[in-house]
Amino acid sequence: MQPDRKTLCTRALDPQLISKAAVHHVTIDVLPFIEIKKIDSPEFIQQVDQLAQQRLQVIFTSNNAVESVAAFLPEKHNWKIHCLGGATKDAVVKHFGKEIIVTSAKSASLLAKKIIEQGDIKEVTFFCGDQRLDDLPETLGSSNITVHEVIAYSTLQTPHEVQEDYDGILFFSPTAVHSFFSINTIRTDVVLFSIGRTTSATIQSYCNNKVVTSEWPGQESLVDKVLAYEWDGHEV
Repeated sequence: MQPDRKTLCTRALDPQLISKAAVHHVTIDVLPFIEIKKIDSPEFIQQVDQLAQQRLQVIFTSNNAVESVAAFLPEKHNWKIHCLGGATKDAVVKHFGKEIIVTSAKSASLLAKKIIEQGDIKEVTFFCGDQRLDDLPETLGSSNITVHEVIAYSTLQTPHEVQEDYDGILFFSPTAVHSFFSINTIRTDVVLFSIGRTTSATIQSYCNNKVVTSEWPGQESLVDKVLAYEWDGHEV
C-alpha cells in the first residue's frame, strides 16, 4: 500500500475535494494565506448601477469579481461577457446565465487573444482585483482595445508560520506565494502545485523546488494534478 502524502492548500478548498484526495491517500490541510475583501462602498455600488445602463463588453477573470458585481447589478443590463473558465465561468453562469458569455478561455492571455479575434471590439470593462496581473490589459492595449478597469475586490496577504512538514503545497495565485514565502522556507524535496504560469514563475523566484502547473483554472483541476502526481518525481 502506498504511503499517505500530506499536502497544504494555501486557500479555502471545497470539502468534497478534500474527501476525494483522502480516498487517494492524499491528506490536504487548508490554511489560507490571502483574504479577499469585496468592494461594497457607495461609490462602487453607484458605478455598477451606472455601468448596467450601458451596452458593454465585460471581462471577468475571477469569481471574486463576479460575486462582487453580481451583488449590486440590476436585473436589466445589456452586457456581453468574456471570462476565464472554471470557477469564474461557473459564477458567471450562476448569476448572469450562459447565453451572456461571448468567449471563455483557460488563461488570461488566451482570453485576450479570443477578444481580439472578435475583430469589432474597441473597448472593454474589466472587473478585477487590486492585485490583477498585467497580461490581459497589456495584450488588449497593444491591439488598440481600450481597457476600463474597475476594482471589484482587494486581496490581502495573511501569512502564517507553518510548523508541519508537507510533501506538497498548493498555490492558486502569486499573492498567496508571496504571503507564504514572506515568513516560511521549505525543504528542497517539497513538490509545489500551482494554477497558471504566472503563479509558477512567482514560486520559482523563491525556490528551485519541483513545480507542477495546471493550465486550467479552478480548484478541482489543481487537486487532480496532485492526485495524478507520482511522488518519485514523475507525473502520470
